Amino acid sequence: MKYFVFGGNGFVGNFLVKALTERSFNVVVCDVSKSENPNNENKNSFISVDIRNIDQIRSLPINRDDIVINLAANQYHNKVPKNRNEFFFSVNTYGTENILKVSFEKGCRNFLMFSTDMIYGKPQYLPVDVRHPQNPFGAYGRSKKAAEQICFDYRAMGMNITIMRPRMIMGPGRLGILVKLFKLIDLNLPVPTIGNGRNHYQMISVFDCVTAILYALDKGLPNKEYNLGSKNPPDIKTLLQQVISSAHSRSFVIPTPGGLVKLVLTFFESVGLPIMYNEQFMIADEEYHLDISETEKDLDWEPKHNDSEMIRSAYESYKNLN
Repeated sequence: MKYFVFGGNGFVGNFLVKALTERSFNVVVCDVSKSENPNNENKNSFISVDIRNIDQIRSLPINRDDIVINLAANQYHNKVPKNRNEFFFSVNTYGTENILKVSFEKGCRNFLMFSTDMIYGKPQYLPVDVRHPQNPFGAYGRSKKAAEQICFDYRAMGMNITIMRPRMIMGPGRLGILVKLFKLIDLNLPVPTIGNGRNHYQMISVFDCVTAILYALDKGLPNKEYNLGSKNPPDIKTLLQQVISSAHSRSFVIPTPGGLVKLVLTFFESVGLPIMYNEQFMIADEEYHLDISETEKDLDWEPKHNDSEMIRSAYESYKNLN
């Protein structure tokens, strides 16, 4: 049995491939480019694959008893072009459809899909469970929602598909929008929040993501959707103050009128000069956390890393790079 990991050289993929290899599994990494991560060198097979090209996927030696894991995605961590629909849907939706189609053709029925909590949009109740209405703010969330619908269609055709919806994923090497925040802290400048900072903004460690995937594999890939997030996150103001304190910075947190800030950010995005993208800032002042109780119950999983540890670790990574 082989484990085909699409997007295996991405952020989550690097850590997952390492964990699967440590279990002595036969891992095939499928990605557009080879990993620069030394942990994965010479320990698994690598096949260069562009999932937008179905013929390239058809050339893969996928068999009936194999397991396919799809982590491949275009995200906001990449440089996002003006045509966001094409950018996100070409990989996240149509690429997923290509993988599922080929897997089904080859008789493989075991599939795990990494989606996103961005499919939910503005929370209508808390905590946000997997049955929450889906009204994504932007193209990324819409592309993942469409990909999930394709998964549901293949479930109806007999495939066994586990879908995971993580919150903002944190871990070594993943900084993204946090770089701007950390620069303010290093310069001892005020750190603004979007809103009053009293709301909670949940994250999830890449290590907890990998553990959830491993546990889902151990459980035979339940045919369900699962939220992934931390437990008991502090409010944003407290979280930022903790980072400032650990950095020995003289910065301080200042609240802002959330509605006005979002209007300004929306304007800059509309004229092609995004400071943040709408899917990044629209819920920044919202009370938001995922219900992970079904994930805990079904997979015997619980997150080990808390938000304070994650953001402090991210700051340390940032300092090591600068």
